[in-house]
Order: sequence, then C-alpha cells, then structure tokens
Amino acid sequence: MTLLISLARLLLLSLLLVGFPRFASSAHDYQDALSKAILFFEGQRSGFLPQDQRITWRANSGLSDGWMYNTDLTGGYYDAGDNVKFGFPMAFTTTMLAWSVIEFGDSMPPNELRNSLVAIRWATDYLLKTLSQLPNRVFVQVGDPNIDHNCWERPEDMDTARTVYAVDAPNPASDVAGESAAALAASSMAFRSSDPGYSDTLLRNAINAFQFADSYRGAYSDNSNIRDGACPFYCDFDGYQDELLWGAAWLRRATQQDTYLNYIQSNGQTLGANENINEFGWDNKHAGLNVLVSKEVIEGNMYSLQSYKASADSFMCTLIPESSSSHIEYSPGGLIYRPGGSNLQHAASISFLSLVYANSLARTSQSINCGNIYISPSMLRQQAKRQVDYILGDNPKGLSYMVGYSNYYPQRIHHRGSSLPSINDHPQFISCKEGSIYFNSTNPNPNILVGAVVGGPGEDDIYEDDRTDYKKSEPTTYINAPLVGALAYLNANPAIPR
Repeated sequence: MTLLISLARLLLLSLLLVGFPRFASSAHDYQDALSKAILFFEGQRSGFLPQDQRITWRANSGLSDGWMYNTDLTGGYYDAGDNVKFGFPMAFTTTMLAWSVIEFGDSMPPNELRNSLVAIRWATDYLLKTLSQLPNRVFVQVGDPNIDHNCWERPEDMDTARTVYAVDAPNPASDVAGESAAALAASSMAFRSSDPGYSDTLLRNAINAFQFADSYRGAYSDNSNIRDGACPFYCDFDGYQDELLWGAAWLRRATQQDTYLNYIQSNGQTLGANENINEFGWDNKHAGLNVLVSKEVIEGNMYSLQSYKASADSFMCTLIPESSSSHIEYSPGGLIYRPGGSNLQHAASISFLSLVYANSLARTSQSINCGNIYISPSMLRQQAKRQVDYILGDNPKGLSYMVGYSNYYPQRIHHRGSSLPSINDHPQFISCKEGSIYFNSTNPNPNILVGAVVGGPGEDDIYEDDRTDYKKSEPTTYINAPLVGALAYLNANPAIPR
C-alpha cells in the first residue's frame, strides 16, 4: 500500500512538473475576459436600469420590490438564472468584487476599474436598503423561489409573488448580516479614494449590520418564516460562525480598530476558525477568512493571529498535488473538483485566494512549509493560472466556459432572460408556463449573456450544452466575482510559467 501511495504521488508530481494535460490554445486575452466578466453583472441587474446599460436586451424589472413592507427594495442582482434576490449569496458576491478591487484594482485598466466599482455599487446600494430598518430588522430575500422556479419567465414579465423575507430581532440572521457587514466594509475600502462620503456610509452601516449579527446569533434559515424561502437554495448548511469572524475581519481591515482585532483573537477558537475545510464560497468562509487575517501576520507581524496563518498555510498545502497533505480532487483535465454542481465556483474562488496569498507571501519573500515540500508564491500562481485558463478554454473540450469569450462557448445556458426572446424583439407578455417552450427548446439562446461563466463540467471534464442541466449550465454572480480579481492579476502578469 505504501508503495502504491508513493507511486501515485510520483505520478502527481510528474503532472505538476510538466503541467496538467496541455490543450491547444493561443495565449489568452485576459483583458477581454476581464471586461466580459464584469459586463456580466449588468445582465443580472434588477430594478430600474440606467441609460448607460450595456446589455441592452435587458429592461426594468422588480420595480415594486418591497411594497408589502412599504419599503423600497428595488435594485440588486438576481443570483443566477432565476428572478430571485437572495441576500446571502448577493452579499458574498459583493464582498468578492470589492476584494478584487482592493487587491488587484491597480492591475485593472482604468475603465474596467470604473466598471467594477459600478458593479459593486449596484449591489451596495441595494444592501443599504436591506439594512435600512436596523437595529431591529434585516431584509434577507425578495421573491418566492419555489414559485419562481416553477416558471420560465423573463424578469421584465415577472408576475410571481415578490415575497419579502425579513428577520426581526431577536430572531437570528448572523450569516446574512455578517456577510453584509463584510460586503459593506470591504466596499468602503474600494470606494475610499474615489468617493469618501459613500465609503463612510458603507462603513457605518457595516458596523450596524455586524452588531445585529453578533447580538442575535444563529442562522437565518433557522427562522421558520425564512426556511421555505432559503432552503434548499441558499440554506446555511455550514453554520453562521464563519460569517461572524469574516465580518469582524473585514471591519478590522477597514477600520484598523482593536475592537475587531480583539474579536477575531478571542472568538477564533469558539467560532471554529481552525476548521480546515477545503472550500471557499457563499456558504463557507473559513479559507477566505484565514487568508484575509493572515495578511496581518505576514505583512504586519501580528503574531497573536498566527493560528489563522497556520490554517491558511494548511489550506494552500491541500491545493498542490505533490504536497503530502493534498486533499483537493482534480479532474483528468486538471480542474479542481468538488461534488455538488456549479463546480467552477470552486475553481474561481480558490484561484483568487491563491493569488491573494501568493502576493502576501511574495512581499515578504516567504514560502509555505507543507511537510515534504516548500510551496512558493510562484507555485500558487501557476496553480491559479491553470484553473483560470481551463475556464477560458484550456480543457479537453477546448470550450470557453465564459459566454462570449472566444468563438466556442456554451449556447444554451440555464438563464431565463437569455433564453427567452428579448422584450425589445417580443414586447408581448410571456406568461409563466408559456416560457416552457423556450426552456425545452434545443435552439441556442437568443440573447448572449456576455461574460457569464456557467457551472461547468464535473469530475470527468464532460459538459453537454444543455439548458435543462442547471448544475452545469447555470451561471452565478459568485462564480464571476472572484474571477474578476484573478483575471485582473493575470492581465497584468500574463507570463506566469506553466
């Protein structure tokens, strides 16, 4: 058995040294991919669209959102191919867009930096509305997903219930409120130089959101009036504790106040900061939390936070196949794989974290001790580049999983607005069930959702261009958000050796 394990590790080592299987491709145009990844968010907009809207097949939608609470809850983003505004993944998307700008904004062309800030603000303007009734109420969702998912309907035609889901104190919503605090704190940093007044507003509301999250501890999906709307779609499966630490960590970074430093120091163990879970996404923040906090250890010599860096190191060691602690699965074509569908969210978010951590390590000329090998910043960057290049077309199918990038990309994505005729071309109302003929059609989608990254292939690298297979063909905002940062880095540093 030991010999077999050794042979397996030698095989993985040889793969890493020569690179995962190479696929025919030209050098990628990361600037074009970056531009399109940001443009995608305009296709996800809810509310009253501005005159400079660039995805012109979309129009106004959800203009009465919030009416049942006599509150304006218009705006924000639809999370994926449906017409629901889920606060939990939207806040995470916002945090990742803002982190992309904080970390890699200097690498963005000026017009794409501006477009990124516009994309962030479309979300933060909405998040401010969801927190407008603090300290006693947080709005966490608009739209009944069970009804919505039984319709194939353009957002402009929505006649399904726009149910508003609210959490009133002392009922808990630590996950959504904690992630909202992280989103607004990170965004306050992104806007600090260009709009200091707006930055101050975001930070003030971030502090209030965190206060709600910490005062009334628990998951929002534990509330009986929320459960049917949140679950099984964006139920809190992994607990709310990571969002408390994540929100506090972002407030620490945005304010530099010792209050939040003390919080993440004293609550780390009780809230599970040392849990090494090989995942980072809308539900589980541990890996991102550890990378974020480690910046203070690596670059600021804040050794009281050393346990966070140890966890971040451990996570990075799991990513490198030749490491003795490698736990991440890869497809035969070299894609990071985790069970559960929408697999490219993992490739995108983990690539982003790898690049952020590599930057911190490189600034202080450090590497990671993974037991049998030291991992350098360049190795983490190579790993991230491989994942991004896979998404853009360096894969067994030679398919770009970003719509509109290259000449070969998914044509039948699971997305209502993209698959139904535009209101510009078909102004007549298309009802809930009338849309089914478009859902079941084998024709390509009539509207190209430029920049959308689909869920992607699974462990076997297989992808059928099938609208009905939502786990593979549905794009989401939280795939694109970390990819924006990764593409910004690669655009400025395209020559990372494979």
